[in-house]
Amino acid sequence: MIHKGLKGIACTETKLSKIDGERGELIYTGWPIKNLAKRSFEEVAYLLWYGTLPIENELKDISKRFKTSRQLPDYLKKIIENLPKKLDMLDVMRTSISAVGLTSPEKPSIQDAIKLTSMIPGIIAYRLHVLGTQKMPEIREDLPHAAYYYYMIKGHEPKPEHVKALECYMILTMEHGLNASTFSARVTTSTESDLASAITSAIGTMKGPLHGGAPTGVIELLNEASQSDDINQMLRNKIINGEKLMGFGHRVYRTLDPRAVALKEILQQNQALDDWFNFALKFEELAIQKLDELKPGRSLYTNVEYYAAAVLKALNINPELFTATFTASRIVGWSAHVIEQSQDNTIFRPKAEYIGPVFSH
Repeated sequence: MIHKGLKGIACTETKLSKIDGERGELIYTGWPIKNLAKRSFEEVAYLLWYGTLPIENELKDISKRFKTSRQLPDYLKKIIENLPKKLDMLDVMRTSISAVGLTSPEKPSIQDAIKLTSMIPGIIAYRLHVLGTQKMPEIREDLPHAAYYYYMIKGHEPKPEHVKALECYMILTMEHGLNASTFSARVTTSTESDLASAITSAIGTMKGPLHGGAPTGVIELLNEASQSDDINQMLRNKIINGEKLMGFGHRVYRTLDPRAVALKEILQQNQALDDWFNFALKFEELAIQKLDELKPGRSLYTNVEYYAAAVLKALNINPELFTATFTASRIVGWSAHVIEQSQDNTIFRPKAEYIGPVFSH
C-alpha cells in the first residue's frame, strides 16, 4: 500500500512536541502551548533544546550566549554582498547558513544551534542593507532575541507591546512536529551530516509556498476583503468556486488550532494592534459563518497562519519577510530535532514502488 507523502506514517519518536488534531492540542516537551505563549523566546528555546524550562541562572546564561553570538564575520558579509539582487530572502538565509563555520561540525550541538539562531536577524538586516532598503543597524547585545529581531529588520527599537506580540508569534511557530521542513532536517541529519547542512535543507523546504508562504496568502485575502463592497458575496463566490481561503483549515487540526487561539488571546490584550486586528476578527467571523453554511460538517476554523498574518501586518513587517520571520523562529525546532535525531540515529531510507515499463531482451 502506498502512503503518498507518508501522510499519517510514524517513522520516528520524539520528546519535542505532541500534536492532537482531534482535540486541538499542541504540547512542547510536556507543556501545553497556551502555558508557554507568554514566556520569552529564550525560555522556550531552552525548553526545546534542554528538555526543561530554565531556572534563573540558566536563563541568564542562555540569554548571554544569544547576545554574544550575533556578530557576522566579514567573509559572510562578502557572500551576502555578492549574491544576485533578485534572490529571495530565504535563498540568502539558506546560502548564509551553509557558510557559517560551526564550533562542532562533527556533532550537532546546542551552542551551534544558538549561534545559527542568533545570526539570522543580522543576516536579514545585512541583506536589506545591501539592497538599499535600510541602513545596517548596529549589532547590539542589550536586547533580548525577539526585540533584537524586530530592531534588526525594522532599523529602530520596537515598542514593548510590539515585542510581546512578535515574541508570542515566534514561540507559537517554533516547533510543530514532523512537518515537511523538520522532516527534511532529520533526513539530512540521519546521514550523519552536520547541523548547518540540516538547517540548509530545512530552509529549502520552508521556501515552498505549500509550507512557509501561507501568511502572505492571508494578507492578500484580507486586502481583497478590505476593498470589497460586499464581503459576504466575495466569500460566497470563493467558496462556491472551490477557491481556498488562506488561513482557514489545517491538515492536522480538526478543531481550533491551539496556536491560533493563543495568538488571538495575546492580540486581544494588545491595544497597539486594534485597527487591523479588529478587521481581521470581523472577517474571521464572517468567513466561518459562510464556511459553516456552504461546507457543513467540514469544521474549517482559522489556523495559526491567519493570526500570524494579522500580527505581522499590524507590526508593519514587510510581507516579503513573513516566511523569513517564520524561519527565524522555526530554526529552534529544527535544531532541536537535529540534535534529537543524532542521539538515536537511523538513516531514513523509505522505498518507492516502481510503476515504469519493463522491457524484455
